[in-house]
Amino acid sequence: MGKIKKVGVLTSGGDAPGMNAAIRGVTRTALYYGLEVIGIRHGYHGMIHNHFVNLKAHSVSDILARGGTIIKTARSKEFMEAEGRKQAYENLKAAEIDAVVVIGGDGSLTGARVFCDEYFDIPFIGIPGTIDNDIYGTEYTIGYDTALNTVVEAVDKIRDTAGSHNRLFFIEVMGRDAGFIALNSGIATGAEAILIPEVVGQVENLKDYLEKGFKRKKSSNIIIVAEGDEEGGAFAIADTVKEDFRDYDVRVSVLGHIQRGGTPSAYDRVSASKLGFAAIEALMDDQKSVMVGFHHSELVLVPFRKVIKLKKKVDPEQMQMVEILSV
Repeated sequence: MGKIKKVGVLTSGGDAPGMNAAIRGVTRTALYYGLEVIGIRHGYHGMIHNHFVNLKAHSVSDILARGGTIIKTARSKEFMEAEGRKQAYENLKAAEIDAVVVIGGDGSLTGARVFCDEYFDIPFIGIPGTIDNDIYGTEYTIGYDTALNTVVEAVDKIRDTAGSHNRLFFIEVMGRDAGFIALNSGIATGAEAILIPEVVGQVENLKDYLEKGFKRKKSSNIIIVAEGDEEGGAFAIADTVKEDFRDYDVRVSVLGHIQRGGTPSAYDRVSASKLGFAAIEALMDDQKSVMVGFHHSELVLVPFRKVIKLKKKVDPEQMQMVEILSV
C-alpha cells in the first residue's frame, strides 16, 4: 500500500447522534499525521457526484454537541451498481484521495466491502454508526446510547399517563431487523413485555401475561414493540389483543424519528471520538477492509467479511431476565 496523503470521510445511511464526534475524531487525527482530509457529502451518492469539501481543524470545531452529521448522509442505489462504483472510483482517483473512512450501518459497510473487493488500491476503514446497535463485531455503535436514553425518557412520561387512566400502551421503537433498542429500553423502563424480531410467537405469550396482570388488577401495562416484530408493529399487535381486553383503554405510541435526533450523550461523544481516532490509526498501520469496534470496551479491528457475513445476536439470558422481572 502506498503512502497515504489524503483521506476521505463520509457518513452513509441513517444518521445517528455522535456521527459528528466521529467526523471530528477522523479529521483531527488525520491532520495530526499531516494528511489532507476531504469530507464526502451525502455518502456514496456524493462520491459518485463529486460532492467533495476540504475539512480543516476549524471545520469540525463546536460540532460535538450537534446531532445528525455535518457532511450529510444519503442512501445510494447508484452505488449498488458496478457502474456507480466505477464512477466513484474514478472520482476518488481524480481527487487524489488515497483512503476512505466510512461511518454507517450494515448497508454502508457492505458497500465498502464490495468496493474494496473491486478496487484494491484505495483502502477503506469502517466505523459502526447506527442507533440499532446491530452490527456484528462491536458491542457498541454510534448513536445507540443517545437513542436508548431518548426512548427511556419518552416511555417514563407515557407510563405516568398510562397509570392515571388504566391504559394499555403499545410503544413502538426503531429496530426493523434487530431488537436491541426495544430490549434494553424495556429493561430500563420496567416494561411489562418486550416484543422483538428475534423471538417468534410472542403475541400469544403476551395475551397470557395480560390476562394474569388483569387478574392482579395491574393499573397499567407498557409493552415495548420493535418496529420489525413479526406481527407487523405496534398497531397490528394492539389490534390483535384489544378485543380480548376491553377493560383496558388500549393506546399506541410510535416514537419514530425522535430516536435519531438530539444532542449526543457523553458516552456517544467519547466512544465516537475513540472510533474516529482508531480509524486513522488503522490506516497509518496499513490496515484496509476492516471496521473499528469495541470488544470488552477495548478497541478492535474486525474484517469487513465477518461484519457482513455474521449476525449480532440478542442475549437469550436478557430475555429470560425480562420475564422474571416483569412478574
